[in-house]
Amino acid sequence: MPLSHITSLIHAETHCVLAFSGGLDSTVLLHQLMCWKNEQRISSSESHIRVLHIHHGLSPNADDWALHCKQICEKWKVPYEVLHVKINLHSSSSIEAAARDVRYQVLFEKLRPGECLLTAQHLDDQCETILLALKRGSGPTGLAGMSLKRRINGYLHLRPFLNLSREYLEAYAKKHQLSWINDESNVDNCYDRVFLRLHIIPLLKKRWPYFNKSTLRSAALCAEQEQLLDELLAGQLEKLIDEQGALYFIPLLAISEVHRHALLRRWIAIQGGKMPSREALKRITFEVMRSRKDAQPRLRCITHEVRRYRQKLYWLPQLTSLNNYILIWADRNQPLCLPQNLGYLQANNNIVQFRFPTNNEQITIRFVAHGYYNILGRFGRCKMKKLWQELGVPPWQRQRIPLIYYNEELIGSPELFTTFEGISKDKQGWKPVWIKTIKSNCKIQDLHGSIQEY
Repeated sequence: MPLSHITSLIHAETHCVLAFSGGLDSTVLLHQLMCWKNEQRISSSESHIRVLHIHHGLSPNADDWALHCKQICEKWKVPYEVLHVKINLHSSSSIEAAARDVRYQVLFEKLRPGECLLTAQHLDDQCETILLALKRGSGPTGLAGMSLKRRINGYLHLRPFLNLSREYLEAYAKKHQLSWINDESNVDNCYDRVFLRLHIIPLLKKRWPYFNKSTLRSAALCAEQEQLLDELLAGQLEKLIDEQGALYFIPLLAISEVHRHALLRRWIAIQGGKMPSREALKRITFEVMRSRKDAQPRLRCITHEVRRYRQKLYWLPQLTSLNNYILIWADRNQPLCLPQNLGYLQANNNIVQFRFPTNNEQITIRFVAHGYYNILGRFGRCKMKKLWQELGVPPWQRQRIPLIYYNEELIGSPELFTTFEGISKDKQGWKPVWIKTIKSNCKIQDLHGSIQEY
């Protein structure tokens, strides 16, 4: 059987990472990748192919599946890694959706520069996806189904089997005497996909044998329509989005609802968000854009939220509050890691921003300050809320900025401000530098001495 569906997507220099479950689909894809590798005469030492296996822990057979995948990879001499993940069973989304989300998140996090991710969804999977989108009342974007290739966080994601049927994969596996695992969830009707696969799609294909291929054509037409809209709206959207990704929404209030929703959908897609429902888009207009000027509106959308600040919309992840978080910085010679991927602080003793603490003063980092303070460069006491407004800091960022305290006294914040209590009177002191990247092997120690490791 020819490998044109492989060779049309990847070339000899491509470094591939396969999401390998051990099931029929990914087993066939791994075998075909090995055949492609041999055709390209790529030596094993070059490691153009490696395998990642996601261990969800949802099945009692999960350990056996991981072992099965390891044995196949050892047999075919493919680098293999198992990734253990935890599914939030209390999520508002289904187990299927929660597992899929965490699976892709971990897979893309594990990609190295220059690598692309391959997954083995096929034509029948595409048919299920489109029917589920139809059930949800999705528009053209949802009805376009899965794409043959897409970019996520700068990485290429390829689905080489999207135009191939499961029958083709089964015939290939039998011809090459491949072995694969059978997930017991594939016969559990409580999952929507399984219900469609076992009961609905067979009836449709019995009546209309080419139903899945017709569905694929409809999906392609929807995708073309969306691509055309992308091209037509790209210039307008580019003028409305700033360098932080915030959307200037005032012009959207003067256009039709259809036009506004099309721009909002594309803005959210650019932020990497899931496509909101039509009802959610209406709520963004009336509850966020049109709320009173002194309000701080917030609309939650599954894992993210839409917020407004100074005539702009922001698409933000939902995060837990840091109001009660207190960190000890016992040794300024060592960097201090911050929670929730905020990076870390390190001390620069060659620049004076704050005075040195006395022997009786302990440096702590907090994320909230209330009341009035005397700020260097300002006359009189200033309310903290007003200071944040003057600095142009949106409300949700104000409690994510590290504040330096000596005991219970606010000293200031890196690069933003210094209180009178933090001023150096002898021109000796130090400056905290906020590095907004994650440090490897980062440990966080709070006021109670507990340690969390990332």
